[in-house]
Amino acid sequence: MDLDGGAGNNKRVFNRLGTDTSKNQKVCFHWRAGKCTRFPCSFLHSEPSHPSGSAAASSTANGSGAPKRFADDSGFSGSAQRRGPNFKNNHNNSWGRMGANNKVVRKTEKVCNYWVQGNCTFGDKCRFLHSWSLGEGFSMLNHLDGHQKLLSGIVLPAGMDKLFTGSKDETLRAWDANSGQCTGVINLGGEVGCMISEGLWLFVGIPNAVKAWNTQTNQEFSLSGPAGQVYAMIVGNGLLFAGTQGQSPSIIGFLQEGILAWKFNAVTNSFEPAASLKGHTLPVVSLMVGANRLYSGSMDHSIKVWSLETLQCLQTLTEHTNVVMSLLCWDQFLLSCSLDQTIKVWVATENGNLEVTYTHNEEHVCCINISCMPYFDLMPISSKNKRVLRERSSCSAFEFSKLPSWGKGLLNLRGMHDLESKPVLLCACNDNYVRLYDLPSFSERGKIFAKQEIRAIEVGPSGLFFTGDGTGFKVWKWAEPVATT
Repeated sequence: MDLDGGAGNNKRVFNRLGTDTSKNQKVCFHWRAGKCTRFPCSFLHSEPSHPSGSAAASSTANGSGAPKRFADDSGFSGSAQRRGPNFKNNHNNSWGRMGANNKVVRKTEKVCNYWVQGNCTFGDKCRFLHSWSLGEGFSMLNHLDGHQKLLSGIVLPAGMDKLFTGSKDETLRAWDANSGQCTGVINLGGEVGCMISEGLWLFVGIPNAVKAWNTQTNQEFSLSGPAGQVYAMIVGNGLLFAGTQGQSPSIIGFLQEGILAWKFNAVTNSFEPAASLKGHTLPVVSLMVGANRLYSGSMDHSIKVWSLETLQCLQTLTEHTNVVMSLLCWDQFLLSCSLDQTIKVWVATENGNLEVTYTHNEEHVCCINISCMPYFDLMPISSKNKRVLRERSSCSAFEFSKLPSWGKGLLNLRGMHDLESKPVLLCACNDNYVRLYDLPSFSERGKIFAKQEIRAIEVGPSGLFFTGDGTGFKVWKWAEPVATT
């Protein structure tokens, strides 16, 4: 994240003096960084204006009829419409089209570094943000800390007054949802890779195991079988699925035990292994269920579509060019995000296969961050005094110079509705931002900033949602709609 307001910057009066038309029309790089000391400066100390209305298109269908819903574990929320192969060229396709009244939030806003440290003396006159968010319609209610490392999961089980968080610090914490106080800490003995809740059950993925708790009876189970870290879990058709780091690829090239499935046996009161889905060649890091299908995203850049009835692979999607970090079902669409800096929207054709109908690019996301690749370690090699990336599941090494093409992109997708029943997409990027978009227009509603990378997002009831990074987690809420007379 860009943190601005460097020391010695006392030239913040340019905008009050007016703009000199004789200046170079290029924006001053040092001014953007908050460090320009030249006065007068030959470059602009303001963002150039852009013609309005150029991005306007036909109005979206967001407000018409019943609101489109994000899928829960039971599948897509709408009927699975079949589209012809030319759907992507259909003029009625509203993906990525912004209405004339939609305003895109400026992408050059930055948080004041002095404000972050608690000692900005400019107050309301500071030209940098004194807020952890930008945009209207939502606000931060609270910030809670306690974990020592990056949060990798936030879960608010339905019907409970407790919220649970898991972290790379190898602990699970329980929080009172009313007071915000931490009510308990469990040491797991391994980094938390993911967390989900289903009914009375809380599931936590750690290296080589899945921990399961019955929140009503406090029964605890340890599900063995995973090889390496568990990165994703989902429940569908009575089965618990886990995407794992897996063992080294077999002779035929498939990752061993990339996706495991368990079924709860009420007679024996235990979880029993049900299936192992093979097909991916590298770790499985994202899972989603919808329309009687299981979708899996992998480090091998592919998405696989599985039948929940037969557990057979029906289709492999290869349009992404980097790790598929997150999957989301909305209405009859599948959304996917990747370290290739894109969000792709998929729709079923007449023959039932999925194809891309829209691609949203986040090209400005270019921060390099090692933690985007949880399945690699940085290991020094003293003999050559060179840093390399070594894959945990094999002995193959990759040159550190390849990192920039891997270490940037999009990390997590979550969907919810604001209090006006408008669908909103929350997209976590590894520049320490969460971007909020209206669907299906992808017009930007706002941004959420953080000191560190945001890897955990959870949606709660009544317009609540949560974001977690390495400093703790924040509680947000959508504002009540303003009544019009």
